[in-house]
Amino acid sequence: MIDRQSVRDNAKYLQSVRPIDPEEICEYIDGQPHPAVVKQTLREEAFDLGLVEREDGTFVPIDDEPVDYRQWAPEAFPESYGFALEDQLVERYGANWHRGESGATLRERITGLKEDYFAGADVEYDETAALGYAIYHLPDYYAAVGYVLETLTERGLLDRTLRVLDVGAGSGGPALGLHDYLFKTAEGDETALDPEAALVDYHAVEPSASADVLESMLGETARNFRSTIHRSTIEAYLDDSPTESFDLICFGNVLSELDDPAAVVEASLDLLADDGTVLALEPADLETATGLREIERAVAPPDSDVTIYAPTLRLWEGKAPDDRGWSFDVREDIAVPPFQHRLEEGQSADDGETAQDAFINVDVQFAYSLLRTDGERRYPFRASRKRHAPLSTMEEHVTERINLLAVKLSHNLSDGGNPLFLVGDGSQQVDHYAVLTNESGLNRDLQAASYGAVLEFENVLALWNDDEEAYNLVVDAETVVDAVSGY
Repeated sequence: MIDRQSVRDNAKYLQSVRPIDPEEICEYIDGQPHPAVVKQTLREEAFDLGLVEREDGTFVPIDDEPVDYRQWAPEAFPESYGFALEDQLVERYGANWHRGESGATLRERITGLKEDYFAGADVEYDETAALGYAIYHLPDYYAAVGYVLETLTERGLLDRTLRVLDVGAGSGGPALGLHDYLFKTAEGDETALDPEAALVDYHAVEPSASADVLESMLGETARNFRSTIHRSTIEAYLDDSPTESFDLICFGNVLSELDDPAAVVEASLDLLADDGTVLALEPADLETATGLREIERAVAPPDSDVTIYAPTLRLWEGKAPDDRGWSFDVREDIAVPPFQHRLEEGQSADDGETAQDAFINVDVQFAYSLLRTDGERRYPFRASRKRHAPLSTMEEHVTERINLLAVKLSHNLSDGGNPLFLVGDGSQQVDHYAVLTNESGLNRDLQAASYGAVLEFENVLALWNDDEEAYNLVVDAETVVDAVSGY
């Protein structure tokens, strides 16, 4: 057995002098173990030592600066990942996996998964369901997570040395998005990869057959993205009392499938590093998006040490919202991946009434929550009674013009009428919508600001909408809207 402490001691000594070469270190260790054994030991110790492995097999210290901010705007699901998924489909069903009985079976399972999901039924993931799920969801989940990570890098809150817990990792969409955000240097160019850009100790918790798909997909990641798959439920994983501290705990499209999601999130906070983040991501539909807000509010009450970093900022100290909370982000669609095209094209006339686009899923719409325990918030702004009316007091201000501070919590929700945006300040008890009836240079920020931006409203007209059982905040030519957080 190799003397691991000796390997560590030699690595610590050499890392400030020159690249660490396993062939050199082996000469300084009792018994002179084979360089390959030393290299494997260094790989296993690399995260704790802060070392990245280079292409030539040597090890060097990782840059201790946080991950640089960069905009994430993928136009397509990377081709290499698509090939990796199709390799699994070919291995399981043959080259014509999308045709005949196998294609019909996959389409049937995808349809069944969607029906069970919208019915709130439990879903069993056998091998066929896992592959169908990957065909349908890998691309949009891959795209969505990068936009949320971008929010963290705005203020340097994502370290290059990153221990990650991915709960309900599925077939790997969030994992691959995380990988590419950290290691890719340019969108659309799969060769633009810096394998030394980060050092990741990635732990996936996935009890279903999707773990097999995930394992194959993770084979496409960089050498310094080291992964471990725990084939258990998150409840069982937590019961085993893990000792690791995680910088990022990701719940990617899984909370709605847990029996007690709030309890699981609360328990996971015990594993969070002091400056770490819990990232929760859910689809944008009403049930899952509002369910995410319920969990968020249960885990982060006003008197809690847990802070909502984004997007639903609490702008009033000591207050919490109780509105419906159907808030989600919308980004550009990605290109239809070839494997979805193939499954669609393989549909024969006797497949029933299924719409031709039923197996295409490239919309990037998602609800998310970022939680921290160090008090950090995306924007530091707080509302003031001297300047702003809380949304919780809107009943007192109906038909009045008032000033507000609120977060933009939707894109334009109108269907051809006046632009309409959900807003909240963390005190609202029912939905509030900012309605733009007359755009001007003084209020254009309402439309121009991005999702999650903090807006200051001056002279906005408060009205009650009986039909929607919500408040309308009318933004007209007399109203000033200022994006105090920027665009």
